[in-house]
Amino acid sequence: MAKSPQPTPIHDFHVSQGAQLVDYAGWSLPMKYEGVTAEHHQVRRSAGMFDVSHMGRLQIKGLHARRLLERVCTRRIGTMEQGQCRYTLICNETGGVRDDVIVYRMDDDEFMVVVNAANRSKIVEHMGSVVANLGLKVSVEDRTEKTAMVAAQGPRVMELISKVSSEIPTLKRYRFTVKNFLVMKLIVSRTGYTGEDGLEVILPANMVSMAMKLLMKDIDPKDPNAIMKPAGLGARDTLRIEAGMPLYGHELGEDINALACGVDFAISLDKNVDEDGVTFIGQEALIETRESGGPPRVLAGLKIDGRRTARQGMPVVDATGATVGVVTSGCVSPTLDASIAMAFLDRGVSEGGGALEVDTGRAKLAASLTPLPFYKAPKK
Repeated sequence: MAKSPQPTPIHDFHVSQGAQLVDYAGWSLPMKYEGVTAEHHQVRRSAGMFDVSHMGRLQIKGLHARRLLERVCTRRIGTMEQGQCRYTLICNETGGVRDDVIVYRMDDDEFMVVVNAANRSKIVEHMGSVVANLGLKVSVEDRTEKTAMVAAQGPRVMELISKVSSEIPTLKRYRFTVKNFLVMKLIVSRTGYTGEDGLEVILPANMVSMAMKLLMKDIDPKDPNAIMKPAGLGARDTLRIEAGMPLYGHELGEDINALACGVDFAISLDKNVDEDGVTFIGQEALIETRESGGPPRVLAGLKIDGRRTARQGMPVVDATGATVGVVTSGCVSPTLDASIAMAFLDRGVSEGGGALEVDTGRAKLAASLTPLPFYKAPKK
Protein backbone atom coordinates (compact mmCIF):
# COMPACT_ATOMS: atom_id res chain seq x y z
CA MET A 1 0.00 0.00 0.00
CA ALA A 2 1.35 3.41 -0.98
CA LYS A 3 2.28 5.66 1.90
CA SER A 4 0.10 8.77 2.25
CA PRO A 5 1.93 12.09 1.92
CA GLN A 6 2.79 13.76 5.20
CA PRO A 7 0.81 16.91 6.04
CA THR A 8 2.79 20.01 6.93
CA PRO A 9 1.92 21.95 10.10
CA ILE A 10 0.05 24.40 7.84
CA HIS A 11 -2.13 21.71 6.25
CA ASP A 12 -5.40 22.85 7.87
CA PHE A 13 -4.95 26.34 6.43
CA HIS A 14 -4.51 24.93 2.92
CA VAL A 15 -7.69 22.89 3.25
CA SER A 16 -9.63 25.90 4.58
CA GLN A 17 -8.56 27.92 1.54
CA GLY A 18 -9.60 25.25 -0.96
CA ALA A 19 -6.09 24.44 -2.14
CA GLN A 20 -5.46 21.68 -4.69
CA LEU A 21 -3.12 19.41 -2.74
CA VAL A 22 -0.50 17.13 -4.30
CA ASP A 23 2.16 14.71 -3.11
CA TYR A 24 5.51 16.49 -3.40
CA ALA A 25 8.59 14.65 -2.11
CA GLY A 26 6.41 12.78 0.35
CA TRP A 27 4.59 15.89 1.64
CA SER A 28 1.04 17.08 1.03
CA LEU A 29 1.45 20.57 -0.43
CA PRO A 30 -0.74 23.02 -2.36
CA MET A 31 -0.21 23.06 -6.11
CA LYS A 32 -2.51 26.07 -6.40
CA TYR A 33 -5.36 27.95 -4.77
CA GLU A 34 -7.15 30.22 -7.25
CA GLY A 35 -4.76 29.47 -10.12
CA VAL A 36 -1.06 29.39 -11.00
CA THR A 37 -1.08 32.51 -13.20
CA ALA A 38 -3.03 34.60 -10.69
CA GLU A 39 -0.74 33.53 -7.85
CA HIS A 40 2.34 34.23 -9.97
CA HIS A 41 1.17 37.79 -10.72
CA GLN A 42 0.26 38.26 -7.05
CA VAL A 43 3.88 37.61 -6.07
CA ARG A 44 5.39 39.77 -8.81
CA ARG A 45 3.02 42.70 -8.18
CA SER A 46 2.38 42.52 -4.45
CA ALA A 47 3.06 39.61 -2.05
CA GLY A 48 2.49 35.87 -1.85
CA MET A 49 2.85 33.38 0.98
CA PHE A 50 4.25 29.87 0.43
CA ASP A 51 4.32 26.87 2.73
CA VAL A 52 7.91 25.59 2.45
CA SER A 53 7.78 23.35 5.52
CA HIS A 54 8.81 20.40 3.35
CA MET A 55 12.34 21.79 3.14
CA GLY A 56 14.69 19.99 5.53
CA ARG A 57 16.11 21.91 8.49
CA LEU A 58 19.24 20.43 10.03
CA GLN A 59 20.96 21.70 13.18
CA ILE A 60 24.75 21.30 13.06
CA LYS A 61 26.24 21.89 16.49
CA GLY A 62 29.50 21.22 18.30
CA LEU A 63 33.25 21.85 18.37
CA HIS A 64 33.74 20.74 14.76
CA ALA A 65 30.53 22.11 13.25
CA ARG A 66 32.40 24.52 11.00
CA ARG A 67 34.91 21.88 9.92
CA LEU A 68 32.14 19.49 8.90
CA LEU A 69 30.50 22.14 6.76
CA GLU A 70 33.81 23.23 5.22
CA ARG A 71 34.30 19.63 4.13
CA VAL A 72 30.85 19.11 2.61
CA CYS A 73 30.07 22.62 1.26
CA THR A 74 31.54 24.21 -1.86
CA ARG A 75 31.73 27.71 -0.32
CA ARG A 76 33.75 28.94 2.62
CA ILE A 77 31.87 28.66 5.87
CA GLY A 78 34.41 30.06 8.35
CA THR A 79 34.20 33.53 6.82
CA MET A 80 30.47 33.73 7.56
CA GLU A 81 29.38 36.11 10.30
CA GLN A 82 26.79 35.26 12.93
CA GLY A 83 23.39 36.10 11.44
CA GLN A 84 24.50 35.44 7.86
CA CYS A 85 23.05 32.96 5.35
CA ARG A 86 25.03 31.52 2.45
CA TYR A 87 23.86 29.56 -0.59
CA THR A 88 26.17 26.64 -1.39
CA LEU A 89 26.30 23.23 -3.02
CA ILE A 90 27.06 19.84 -1.50
CA CYS A 91 28.92 17.74 -4.07
CA ASN A 92 29.87 14.12 -4.54
CA GLU A 93 33.42 12.92 -5.25
CA THR A 94 33.03 13.32 -9.03
CA GLY A 95 31.83 16.94 -8.81
CA GLY A 96 28.14 16.13 -9.22
CA VAL A 97 25.61 17.89 -6.99
CA ARG A 98 24.18 16.03 -4.00
CA ASP A 99 22.07 19.08 -3.14
CA ASP A 100 21.99 22.85 -3.09
CA VAL A 101 21.46 24.24 0.41
CA ILE A 102 21.42 27.41 2.48
CA VAL A 103 23.67 27.55 5.56
CA TYR A 104 22.75 29.81 8.50
CA ARG A 105 25.48 30.71 11.00
CA MET A 106 23.75 30.79 14.38
CA ASP A 107 26.88 31.02 16.56
CA ASP A 108 30.56 30.04 16.54
CA ASP A 109 29.78 26.34 16.89
CA GLU A 110 26.17 26.17 15.68
CA PHE A 111 24.73 26.29 12.18
CA MET A 112 21.47 25.46 10.49
CA VAL A 113 21.34 23.96 6.99
CA VAL A 114 18.17 24.11 4.88
CA VAL A 115 18.11 21.28 2.34
CA ASN A 116 15.74 20.11 -0.38
CA ALA A 117 12.96 17.81 0.80
CA ALA A 118 13.83 14.94 -1.53
CA ASN A 119 17.47 15.00 -0.38
CA ARG A 120 16.96 15.38 3.36
CA SER A 121 17.68 11.78 4.39
CA LYS A 122 20.54 11.52 1.90
CA ILE A 123 22.27 14.63 3.26
CA VAL A 124 21.83 13.57 6.90
CA GLU A 125 23.40 10.22 6.05
CA HIS A 126 26.21 11.88 4.08
CA MET A 127 27.06 14.25 6.92
CA GLY A 128 26.99 11.36 9.38
CA SER A 129 29.46 9.47 7.21
CA VAL A 130 31.82 12.45 7.07
CA VAL A 131 31.59 12.91 10.85
CA ALA A 132 32.49 9.26 11.40
CA ASN A 133 35.31 9.22 8.82
CA LEU A 134 36.99 12.35 10.22
CA GLY A 135 36.23 11.61 13.87
CA LEU A 136 34.55 14.98 14.34
CA LYS A 137 32.90 16.20 17.54
CA VAL A 138 29.62 17.50 16.16
CA SER A 139 25.95 16.56 16.17
CA VAL A 140 23.61 16.60 13.17
CA GLU A 141 19.98 16.88 14.28
CA ASP A 142 17.10 16.77 11.82
CA ARG A 143 14.62 19.36 13.14
CA THR A 144 12.34 19.35 10.10
CA GLU A 145 9.30 17.82 11.78
CA LYS A 146 9.69 19.99 14.88
CA THR A 147 9.42 23.20 12.88
CA ALA A 148 7.47 24.84 10.08
CA MET A 149 8.73 27.20 7.39
CA VAL A 150 6.84 29.91 5.53
CA ALA A 151 8.06 32.18 2.72
CA ALA A 152 6.58 35.62 2.06
CA GLN A 153 7.72 36.92 -1.33
CA GLY A 154 7.00 40.02 -3.36
CA PRO A 155 7.67 43.78 -3.61
CA ARG A 156 5.16 44.68 -0.85
CA VAL A 157 6.30 42.16 1.76
CA MET A 158 8.44 44.69 3.63
CA GLU A 159 5.53 47.12 3.65
CA LEU A 160 3.50 44.53 5.54
CA ILE A 161 6.34 43.54 7.88
CA SER A 162 7.13 47.15 8.76
CA LYS A 163 3.75 47.34 10.52
CA VAL A 164 4.92 44.84 13.15
CA SER A 165 8.72 45.20 13.09
CA SER A 166 11.12 48.03 12.37
CA GLU A 167 14.17 45.71 12.49
CA ILE A 168 13.28 43.04 9.94
CA PRO A 169 12.92 45.39 6.92
CA THR A 170 16.48 46.63 7.61
CA LEU A 171 17.97 43.14 7.21
CA LYS A 172 20.39 42.85 4.31
CA ARG A 173 19.89 40.11 1.73
CA TYR A 174 21.03 36.72 2.99
CA ARG A 175 20.97 37.83 6.62
CA PHE A 176 18.70 36.57 9.38
CA THR A 177 17.59 37.48 12.87
CA VAL A 178 16.13 35.46 15.73
CA LYS A 179 13.02 37.07 17.22
CA ASN A 180 10.99 36.22 20.29
CA PHE A 181 7.34 36.84 19.44
CA LEU A 182 4.84 36.10 22.20
CA VAL A 183 5.80 32.54 23.19
CA MET A 184 7.48 31.74 19.86
CA LYS A 185 11.09 31.91 18.73
CA LEU A 186 11.22 32.82 15.05
CA ILE A 187 14.17 32.67 12.66
CA VAL A 188 13.52 35.31 10.00
CA SER A 189 15.81 35.44 6.95
CA ARG A 190 15.82 37.76 3.95
CA THR A 191 16.00 34.96 1.43
CA GLY A 192 13.71 33.35 -1.12
CA TYR A 193 13.31 31.47 -4.38
CA THR A 194 11.25 33.71 -6.63
CA GLY A 195 13.56 36.50 -7.78
CA GLU A 196 11.64 38.94 -5.57
CA ASP A 197 12.43 40.52 -2.24
CA GLY A 198 10.99 38.72 0.73
CA LEU A 199 11.43 36.65 3.84
CA GLU A 200 11.52 33.05 4.99
CA VAL A 201 10.37 32.33 8.55
CA ILE A 202 11.07 29.22 10.61
CA LEU A 203 8.91 28.65 13.68
CA PRO A 204 7.94 25.83 16.06
CA ALA A 205 5.49 23.39 14.48
CA ASN A 206 3.20 23.48 17.52
CA MET A 207 2.81 27.26 17.21
CA VAL A 208 1.70 27.35 13.59
CA SER A 209 -2.04 27.70 14.27
CA MET A 210 -1.44 30.77 16.40
CA ALA A 211 1.01 32.23 13.91
CA MET A 212 -1.33 31.76 10.94
CA LYS A 213 -4.18 33.50 12.75
CA LEU A 214 -1.92 36.45 13.52
CA LEU A 215 -0.43 36.52 10.04
CA MET A 216 -3.75 36.37 8.20
CA LYS A 217 -5.94 38.36 10.58
CA ASP A 218 -5.80 41.50 8.42
CA ILE A 219 -5.65 39.63 5.12
CA ASP A 220 -8.61 38.20 3.26
CA PRO A 221 -7.27 35.71 0.68
CA LYS A 222 -10.58 36.01 -1.21
CA ASP A 223 -10.14 39.78 -1.60
CA PRO A 224 -8.86 40.49 -5.14
CA ASN A 225 -7.00 43.53 -3.79
CA ALA A 226 -5.36 41.77 -0.83
CA ILE A 227 -1.70 42.73 -0.40
CA MET A 228 -0.73 39.12 0.33
CA LYS A 229 -2.36 35.85 -0.67
CA PRO A 230 -1.31 32.20 -0.41
CA ALA A 231 0.49 30.69 -3.40
CA GLY A 232 1.31 27.12 -4.36
CA LEU A 233 4.00 25.00 -5.99
CA GLY A 234 2.84 25.85 -9.50
CA ALA A 235 3.55 29.56 -9.10
CA ARG A 236 6.74 28.82 -7.18
CA ASP A 237 8.04 26.95 -10.23
CA THR A 238 7.15 29.58 -12.84
CA LEU A 239 8.62 32.29 -10.61
CA ARG A 240 11.94 30.48 -10.13
CA ILE A 241 12.21 29.67 -13.87
CA GLU A 242 11.75 33.35 -14.74
CA ALA A 243 14.47 34.16 -12.20
CA GLY A 244 16.78 31.53 -13.73
CA MET A 245 17.09 29.65 -10.44
CA PRO A 246 18.12 25.99 -10.68
CA LEU A 247 16.00 23.23 -9.16
CA TYR A 248 17.34 19.91 -7.95
CA GLY A 249 16.30 17.13 -10.31
CA HIS A 250 16.22 19.59 -13.21
CA GLU A 251 19.32 21.81 -13.39
CA LEU A 252 21.11 20.13 -10.48
CA GLY A 253 21.82 16.45 -9.83
CA GLU A 254 24.34 13.81 -8.85
CA ASP A 255 25.30 13.26 -12.50
CA ILE A 256 25.43 16.97 -13.39
CA ASN A 257 28.79 18.72 -13.01
CA ALA A 258 28.50 21.59 -10.54
CA LEU A 259 30.35 23.94 -12.92
CA ALA A 260 27.64 23.45 -15.56
CA CYS A 261 24.74 24.76 -13.45
CA GLY A 262 25.27 28.52 -13.63
CA VAL A 263 26.09 28.90 -9.93
CA ASP A 264 29.89 29.29 -10.08
CA PHE A 265 29.60 32.02 -7.42
CA ALA A 266 28.76 29.24 -4.95
CA ILE A 267 31.92 27.23 -5.68
CA SER A 268 35.30 28.16 -4.13
CA LEU A 269 37.84 26.10 -6.06
CA ASP A 270 40.73 27.65 -4.12
CA LYS A 271 39.32 26.45 -0.81
CA ASN A 272 42.02 25.32 1.65
CA VAL A 273 40.76 26.63 4.91
CA ASP A 274 42.66 25.30 7.89
CA GLU A 275 45.90 23.83 9.12
CA ASP A 276 44.79 20.38 8.01
CA GLY A 277 44.25 21.54 4.44
CA VAL A 278 40.52 20.84 4.38
CA THR A 279 39.00 20.98 0.91
CA PHE A 280 35.42 20.22 -0.03
CA ILE A 281 34.36 16.84 -1.35
CA GLY A 282 34.44 17.01 -5.15
CA GLN A 283 36.89 19.93 -5.29
CA GLU A 284 39.67 18.00 -7.04
CA ALA A 285 37.24 16.72 -9.68
CA LEU A 286 35.93 20.23 -10.33
CA ILE A 287 39.44 21.69 -10.58
CA GLU A 288 40.21 19.04 -13.18
CA THR A 289 37.04 20.00 -15.06
CA ARG A 290 37.99 23.68 -15.01
CA GLU A 291 41.57 22.99 -16.14
CA SER A 292 40.34 20.84 -19.02
CA GLY A 293 38.27 23.71 -20.40
CA GLY A 294 35.07 23.36 -18.42
CA PRO A 295 32.07 21.03 -18.65
CA PRO A 296 31.00 20.12 -22.20
CA ARG A 297 27.50 21.48 -21.62
CA VAL A 298 26.42 24.51 -19.62
CA LEU A 299 23.10 26.00 -18.56
CA ALA A 300 21.55 28.55 -20.91
CA GLY A 301 18.25 30.34 -21.45
CA LEU A 302 15.94 29.85 -24.42
CA LYS A 303 13.00 31.87 -25.66
CA ILE A 304 10.54 29.70 -27.59
CA ASP A 305 8.52 31.04 -30.50
CA GLY A 306 4.79 30.72 -29.92
CA ARG A 307 2.90 29.46 -26.87
CA ARG A 308 4.02 25.83 -26.79
CA THR A 309 5.97 24.78 -23.69
CA ALA A 310 9.35 23.06 -23.84
CA ARG A 311 9.42 20.23 -21.28
CA GLN A 312 12.25 18.65 -19.33
CA GLY A 313 14.12 16.05 -21.39
CA MET A 314 13.21 17.43 -24.82
CA PRO A 315 16.25 17.57 -27.16
CA VAL A 316 17.58 20.88 -28.48
CA VAL A 317 18.81 20.65 -32.09
CA ASP A 318 20.72 22.99 -34.39
CA ALA A 319 20.05 23.91 -38.04
CA THR A 320 21.60 20.63 -39.22
CA GLY A 321 19.31 18.57 -36.99
CA ALA A 322 22.18 17.57 -34.68
CA THR A 323 21.33 17.34 -30.97
CA VAL A 324 23.20 20.09 -29.13
CA GLY A 325 21.45 20.09 -25.77
CA VAL A 326 18.50 19.11 -23.61
CA VAL A 327 15.74 21.10 -21.90
CA THR A 328 15.78 21.07 -18.10
CA SER A 329 12.77 23.31 -17.26
CA GLY A 330 10.21 25.27 -19.22
CA CYS A 331 6.99 27.25 -18.89
CA VAL A 332 4.94 29.99 -20.43
CA SER A 333 6.13 32.99 -18.45
CA PRO A 334 3.19 34.91 -16.97
CA THR A 335 5.34 38.03 -16.51
CA LEU A 336 6.89 38.07 -19.98
CA ASP A 337 3.90 36.48 -21.75
CA ALA A 338 6.30 34.24 -23.64
CA SER A 339 7.43 30.61 -23.63
CA ILE A 340 10.83 30.24 -21.94
CA ALA A 341 13.09 27.35 -21.02
CA MET A 342 16.40 26.50 -19.41
CA ALA A 343 18.58 23.92 -21.12
CA PHE A 344 22.02 22.37 -20.99
CA LEU A 345 23.64 23.25 -24.31
CA ASP A 346 26.99 22.31 -25.85
CA ARG A 347 29.48 24.94 -24.78
CA GLY A 348 30.10 26.25 -28.29
CA VAL A 349 26.38 26.61 -28.92
CA SER A 350 25.72 28.41 -25.64
CA GLU A 351 28.50 30.90 -26.37
CA GLY A 352 27.64 31.40 -30.03
CA GLY A 353 24.24 31.61 -31.60
CA GLY A 354 22.52 30.34 -34.69
CA ALA A 355 19.12 28.80 -35.20
CA LEU A 356 17.95 26.32 -32.57
CA GLU A 357 14.85 24.19 -32.18
CA VAL A 358 13.29 22.19 -29.38
CA ASP A 359 12.12 18.77 -30.57
CA THR A 360 8.83 17.90 -28.84
CA GLY A 361 8.55 14.56 -30.64
CA ARG A 362 5.61 15.83 -32.66
CA ALA A 363 6.91 19.20 -33.77
CA LYS A 364 9.98 21.35 -33.60
CA LEU A 365 9.72 24.69 -31.81
CA ALA A 366 11.97 27.53 -32.97
CA ALA A 367 14.12 28.84 -30.12
CA SER A 368 16.68 31.56 -29.57
CA LEU A 369 19.35 32.02 -26.91
CA THR A 370 18.57 34.58 -24.22
CA PRO A 371 20.57 35.55 -21.11
CA LEU A 372 19.65 34.23 -17.68
CA PRO A 373 17.78 35.29 -15.68
CA PHE A 374 14.78 35.91 -17.91
CA TYR A 375 13.41 38.38 -15.34
CA LYS A 376 14.94 40.69 -12.74
CA ALA A 377 12.86 42.47 -10.13
CA PRO A 378 12.99 46.28 -10.54
CA LYS A 379 15.41 47.96 -8.16
CA LYS A 380 13.81 50.14 -5.53
